Amino acid sequence: QVQLVESGGGLVQAGGSLRLSCVASGRTFSSYHMAWFRQAPGKEREFVAAINWSSGRTYSASSVKGRFTISRVNAKNTLYLQMNSLKPEDTAVYYCAASDGSYYFRGLSADFHSWGQGTQVTVSS
Repeated sequence: QVQLVESGGGLVQAGGSLRLSCVASGRTFSSYHMAWFRQAPGKEREFVAAINWSSGRTYSASSVKGRFTISRVNAKNTLYLQMNSLKPEDTAVYYCAASDGSYYFRGLSADFHSWGQGTQVTVSS
């Protein structure tokens, strides 16, 4: 298993930016597909973006496409989520997750076996 720790959350005004980080330890980070999910109060966890471990190909939810960018630096065991043009509806706890399966791109929680503890992002209007 891999251990994941997120950071970079905080309070930001609408239209602002934040960059989340997720540092991995344990098994080889570079062999996992990675993703970001989020969960707002009273709502189910939802997929945000995913990235392939080798090709770097990315997948994003339509709600964040063009505003959020997922990236990774395998040499640093770190996953990033650059969030621009933030909206109040982006307010949620953001989680990073790891998958060693082939269906990570579907964006389903069940395809990910390791999760971080989450970092809170709050966007004020």
